[in-house]
Amino acid sequence: MNMRKNESIKLMALGGVGEFGKNMYLVEVDGDIFVLDAGLMIPENEMLGIDIVIPDITYLTQNKERVQGIFLTHGHEDHIGALSYVLKELNIPVYGTKLTLAIAKAKMKEQEFKGKTNFIEVHSHSIIEFETAKVSFFHTTHSIPDSVGICIHTSEGSIVYTGDFKFDQAASDKYKTEIGKMAKIGEEGTLCLLSDSTEAEKPGYTQSESKVVQQVIDAFYNAPGRIIAASFASDIIRIQHIFDAAYESKRKVAVVGKIPQTAYDIALQLDYLHAHDELIIPISEISTYPDDEIVILTLGVQGEPIEVLQKMVKQTHKQVNIQKGDTVLFAASPLRGSEVLIFKTVDMIYRAGATVISGKGSFNTSSHGSQEELKFMINLIKPKFFIPVHGEYRMLKAHAKVAKETGLTDAQIYIPDKGEIVEIKEGQIRPSGRIPAGNVLIDGSGVGDVGNIVLRDRKLLSQDGILLVVVTLNKKEKKIAAGPEIISRGFVYVRESEELLVEATNRVRDIVEKSITKDAFDWSGIKQDMRDELNQYLFEKTKRRPMILPIIMEV
Repeated sequence: MNMRKNESIKLMALGGVGEFGKNMYLVEVDGDIFVLDAGLMIPENEMLGIDIVIPDITYLTQNKERVQGIFLTHGHEDHIGALSYVLKELNIPVYGTKLTLAIAKAKMKEQEFKGKTNFIEVHSHSIIEFETAKVSFFHTTHSIPDSVGICIHTSEGSIVYTGDFKFDQAASDKYKTEIGKMAKIGEEGTLCLLSDSTEAEKPGYTQSESKVVQQVIDAFYNAPGRIIAASFASDIIRIQHIFDAAYESKRKVAVVGKIPQTAYDIALQLDYLHAHDELIIPISEISTYPDDEIVILTLGVQGEPIEVLQKMVKQTHKQVNIQKGDTVLFAASPLRGSEVLIFKTVDMIYRAGATVISGKGSFNTSSHGSQEELKFMINLIKPKFFIPVHGEYRMLKAHAKVAKETGLTDAQIYIPDKGEIVEIKEGQIRPSGRIPAGNVLIDGSGVGDVGNIVLRDRKLLSQDGILLVVVTLNKKEKKIAAGPEIISRGFVYVRESEELLVEATNRVRDIVEKSITKDAFDWSGIKQDMRDELNQYLFEKTKRRPMILPIIMEV
């Protein structure tokens, strides 16, 4: 491609390195900023009460006039979930394939986005021209159709971002990788490759989906009664496997879950998900068929499919419950941190007399490439420099090791931190400063108003509870008008700890009576004295440190 000579090329990660999810990368060419994906992250266990986590986009808002657009690889939340929050601050176009944009619009509507956005649909043959660079796309194989990699063409070579991918030689047309196009990109010259590291620790190849669908069909034939399958609504290829297996084994499928405006519903409407005529029936009709002709598919996001199974096994689901003779199929890969919940659910299902097929190592084949596929990607693209993305640090490190096995040297490989500016200049890749980066926590309708201090307080409250100390003073007469009263929540059981609380009350009274007789009355000083005295006393007696909130009122 003929284009002007580019003087400056910089790469930055606002998320997606050293962590799972929150994928968002910036490519800066002569000052123009190209944003690759805008994902969210599921909060970690210590982020108590937090709904989702998104990247810090301070750098983008400070340089909004230079941002050319957001380019999406596919429709999973860890790549599109932060869009509505970004677009509240930036009026920029969003580029994506048909299915990806449809899911992104539905997600933004769910997040109550009120603004207007210019969505531009692209396909694998699209070329978007900008003053400093050109952007093209190539199809990749993932668990959702219409997934693409992104190629930013500069005068120094292409910057290639893979998105999530694997190589599956038996993939159907909707999931096929454009290997020829990728090889052509490599032949034309690639400056830098940003590649998915999710399965970089896993040797060999990721199992083909063709084997998975045969295993599911066998399981459906062998199940004596109803089949209850749990999957994520965005895991379109897993849902397709279930539809195909149900059709093959002459079963009907009834879907339970939040159907409207999910990836499942959209994929079905746009024909990215194929269901044979009369395959899907309403859940209300399952009693009209024999048990061995029924598949109940539970869908949702995050932990919802497992939560639905728990309701079914507890006999509290409004529509259908697990019964003796059922076979439960986990067709959803476990989310990080949800393993304990799944084990408990499996135990409950067995107690109910049902059978569990967990799909360990089979039904839940990864939708990300293993080491040999990562090597194949590097050999196809032939990058001069390599940056592993999408994964925790150990995965990035493993991917760097894989890259060295293909012939790349340490000088050609760079593992970035969030917010680190990586510059490619004069035949070298090196750090050249930092930009703001980190976590923005979403709690209800609040965006970024919950910080580390609030999380620390929530953690303290969850561990040791809270103690409210209420006292009313008469400053004029220099005496206590009412109280002190101590209210405990989550600290000790009051009826069994009367002596402890009486002594604590007496200590508070002593502090207040000593302070109120002084000429200079210091409210904050009294409160701090209360905290210090109670902290020491309660820790000596209980080895706990509740949050202590003194409340002083005046009459």
